[in-house]
Formats: sequence, structure tokens, C-alpha cells
Amino acid sequence: MKLRHFTFLIVITVLSVSCEQDDNSNGTNTLDTASLTFQKITTFTNGTGDEGYAEISAFDAQTNKLFIVNPNDTELSVWDISNLNNPIIQNPIQLNGVPNSVAIHNGILAVALESLSNTQANGSIVTYNTTTQNTINTYTAGALPDMVTFSPDGKYIIAANEGEPSDNYLNDPEGTITIIDLSANQTHQLTFTAFNGVNIGNKFRVFGPNASLAQDVEPEYIAVSDDSKYAYVTLQENNGIAKVSLENKQIEAIYGLGAKDHMLPENVIDASNKDDIVGNFQNWPVHGLYQPDAISFASIGGSSYLITANEGDARDYDGYSEEVRVKDLVLDPTIFPNAATLQENENLGRLKTTTAMGDIDNDGDFDEIYCYGGRSFSIWNTEGQLIYDSMDILGKKTFEINASIFNNDYDNGQNNPDDRSDDKGAEPEAVTTLKIQDKTLLFVGLERTGGVMVFDISIPTSPVFLQWFYDATDIGPEGLIVIPADESPNGKNLIVVTNEVSNTVAIYEIN
Repeated sequence: MKLRHFTFLIVITVLSVSCEQDDNSNGTNTLDTASLTFQKITTFTNGTGDEGYAEISAFDAQTNKLFIVNPNDTELSVWDISNLNNPIIQNPIQLNGVPNSVAIHNGILAVALESLSNTQANGSIVTYNTTTQNTINTYTAGALPDMVTFSPDGKYIIAANEGEPSDNYLNDPEGTITIIDLSANQTHQLTFTAFNGVNIGNKFRVFGPNASLAQDVEPEYIAVSDDSKYAYVTLQENNGIAKVSLENKQIEAIYGLGAKDHMLPENVIDASNKDDIVGNFQNWPVHGLYQPDAISFASIGGSSYLITANEGDARDYDGYSEEVRVKDLVLDPTIFPNAATLQENENLGRLKTTTAMGDIDNDGDFDEIYCYGGRSFSIWNTEGQLIYDSMDILGKKTFEINASIFNNDYDNGQNNPDDRSDDKGAEPEAVTTLKIQDKTLLFVGLERTGGVMVFDISIPTSPVFLQWFYDATDIGPEGLIVIPADESPNGKNLIVVTNEVSNTVAIYEIN
């Protein structure tokens, strides 16, 4: 076992601006979310390498253990956080595969493992007892299980199997969803073959070389309804969400998510890292594909919602790449009469775009420009209809509060503000929610810029920005979980952030 250590930060930075909070019209007492504070109480380092030793975590309330995905050591790192001021490293769980995700329900831990020797081969879901750390069972999953979760009732384990192609693109396994019915001890592998040849529409993309829809979809992340009847799975590269019936073991629908128009006043972006201007927000003739990574389910006011972190992702392999910069596109001169100006580096030239869509009339030039990710979070209904998008708020808030890390990219511990403006901006990666009294809070992890933004989404059509908590010690938030007060070691609501670049795990307390 490699040596780990924990450290404690003396200086905590919580970034915030003032915000207004709604009042209940009936005059009853309601939580004033604007008065909430988020205090970092613990941080510790997992692993001794450069990065990739702390990605996703899961907490077990029965033992007060935090289990952390550590792919570099092919293990689950284990920490006892009974005393939050003194986390103690435990013996890890050694794994026969590369761990990508972990989840816990009532003392049972499930870990998603990809094949050690062949990423395109089937992976597995392995369960453990959280107290003894002994293996309970092993289940076959599809190729590259990327995320695993339990249904709220504990009856099902669900895995999103990404099925990424080989680097030469000669082997492209199908993306699948695994449902493990624990009560019946049965494993079901769901494929997307029923949708082959179906035009999903609304900017849903099927574009891999010679790929069917079933091969092309790459299930990424899962949210499960509170009643444990449905799972909702993001198909990131494809710009969609799949709706899965857990009871019927069937993929019922796929929803294309469309694109946002960056010519609208509320959707301005900084599109260049070579314009010598940090926070150069402008409207551009560009469409942003939402392409969500993480997804969360929330019941608010009797209705069900899906919340997504619109990170964006391109296919970029030796055997096939869709990714080019706008300056390398041949733009239709009728639609873009100012193409030469647009394609200058200080304008749109540096922005990463796709060759897989945009040539509407198939004449070899591009009539539309698409970029990756919405640079936002979105709230959808469970039929894939957009209820709310945060538009340009994430970019504008980070610039307003701390311009020195706006669209940042860390390199050897140094800040490089504006360096990701030509790509996907702050890259919202993770989302999770927490109910406190009558309010629903949303936490959005920013993979590149860093830190976590907090919103009150109690009115889903009109979220309120509360705070951005950030610490320069923690770089690259990948995983984000909440520990509610009734399960927490100290009886208070906690947020756990795993940072894959700094290998740190930060725990914040809500007061």
C-alpha cells in the first residue's frame, strides 16, 4: 500500500455575491438559502502520483467510511471519516480491473470495473460488504462500465457501459446498460439495437464511422427516479438522454437535447484563448451542443426533473476525429460573408468545432457551426424537454468573482486563465442536489475552473445563484456527493468533492 497523508487548510475561500431569495406567498416560515455558508472542514490527499488517484467517491453511513475510486492503483481507497478533523486511511480494496465508479446502499458497495487488458471487452460490476470489505458477488457488464448506481429502494444496480471504440476505430462495441435485479439475482444487458435506423432528431448525433446507433451511443451517467421505476442515462457524445424502465428492463425512449444559440443575448461566450482579453463575452453565430456528463434526479413541488452538467465531449481518435477549429472549416460564403474575419484567432478561429454536423446541404462547406458543451447546467422534465438553462451564468459568475481563474487550465500548478475559452469553458462536470427543509440546493462542479457553484432550484424555472466555494489546493473536481445530516458523521449536511488533478478530497459543511 502506498503512503498517503492528510493535510488541513487554515485559509478557506468561499466566493459569493449577494442574491435575492423568494418568499412563500402564504407567509409560512421558509429557509433563507441566502444565509447558508459552506465551510471547508477537511481535506486529505489520496495517492502519491501526479493525478488520477481520486475520482469518484461513495459514503457508507453504517461504517463512516469513504470509498474512493483510484484507477491508477487499481483499487478502492478507503478512509474512515468518523472524525472529520482526522480522516484515517484504511486498507484498500484491491481490484481485478480499472475502477470507474462506485456506489453504496445499505452496507453493500458496487464498483464498476473495465477490463484491464482490453477496453472494448466486457467489464464487470463487483459488490462488497462495506464492513468486512469482502466480496459478495461479481456480475458481467458491457464494455467499459463508466458509472454505477443503486436505485433508491436498493432493488437494482444499474451500470452505464460506454462502449468506446478502439483508438484505430476498428473495434466499436455497442454501448449498453446493465440492470442487476438483486431481489431475483438476475442480470439484464440492455442494448439500443431497437433504435437502429431510427431518426431520433433534435440534434441527436449518430456519426461514428460505419457505426449503427447501438454502436454509436456511449452511455455516460445515470440518475434514478425516487420511486425506483426509471433510470435516465446521459449519452454524452450523442447529445441525448435515454429513458429506461427498470421494472420492464427496457430502454423506452431516447431524447435528443438540441443546441443553444450563442447569438442570443443571454448566451454570450468567450470563444478565444488568443485574443489577449480575459472574459471577452460576445455573441457568435455558433450553436452549443449540450452533451451532458453527470445527471441528477430531483422531485420539486410534486414534479420530477432531471438536472444535467453540460460538459461537452468530442470524438478524437487516431482512426477518426471530428474535432477541428473554426479556422479550418470551409464556411458557406452566403451564410458567412464575413468568414475571413470570423476565422481569425482572436474571434472564432480558435474555437473547437465538429465536422460531423453543420453541412446541411451536403455541398462540402459548412452552413452551421457547432461547439461542444453548453457551458451550463440545465433542468429538463423527464420527457427531455428543456425547463431551464443557466445560459452564460457560469462563465459570467466565475469572471465576476475571480477573473484570475476564468476558463482556467492548470499546468504544473500554475493558473492559465482564458486557456479553455476556445474549448468548453469552465466545463461543468458534476451535479448533485440536496433538500434542506423546504428548499432544494443544486451543486455544480467545475472541472477546469475549479470549485463548486451552489444554486437554489426550489423554483426550477428560476434558479438563484448562491455561492461558489473554491480552494486553490483542489484542482479538477470530478466527483461530487452530498451526505445528508441524518447520515453524516457530525450530524450536519456535508458535500464531498473528489479532485482528480490534485488527488485531494475536500469536505465542506453547510451551516
